[in-house]
Amino acid sequence: MKKIVFLLAMAGISATMYAQDLVQLEHGSEMPGGEIRLSSVTGEEISLSEAKKEGGLLVMFSCNTCPYVLKSQARTKEMVDYAGQNNIGVVIVNSNEAQRDKADSYEAMKKYAKDQKYKVPYVVDENSKLADLFGATRTPEVFLYNREGKLMYHGAMEDNPSSPAESKEFYLKNAMDKIVTGEMPDVNFTKSIGCTIKRKS
Repeated sequence: MKKIVFLLAMAGISATMYAQDLVQLEHGSEMPGGEIRLSSVTGEEISLSEAKKEGGLLVMFSCNTCPYVLKSQARTKEMVDYAGQNNIGVVIVNSNEAQRDKADSYEAMKKYAKDQKYKVPYVVDENSKLADLFGATRTPEVFLYNREGKLMYHGAMEDNPSSPAESKEFYLKNAMDKIVTGEMPDVNFTKSIGCTIKRKS
């Protein structure tokens, strides 16, 4: 796993280096945090390993309020349904720990999941632990694993997250099509565009 170091220059102050270690998962790497117990809005606990199905697992970092998430809800439902049709498990993860007593509280998550009619686990990522292990920084941001638990695709669902109706490239769907036949996706990484995950400082 590679480490990313961010350099921040603060206005009016001499340049300072602020190191924040975030992993960047390699294509083909093993799924991290597979045994961590995650609390779902249903009141049950589940791990990624348990959620994985014969066809693989889709891990989606999301939240309740990000404009990009809201714009992408129709696509999210489409991809969740498509994953189910291909026997790929799905877990939607809320890692916005800094907003846990506000818009991304457990109660707010329960209401949001009900409004969106989620049929897959929508889970709380306490202290953004899972997001840190994955190196996830945005919402929405997806990680697709094959039946062997190897990372096959990481990034955005499509090429125009700001206006999904205008998208022409559907990276996640294409990647799922490939992994169910045991092939490598034509594209295995794209840049995630969306709101930053709100970690506690």
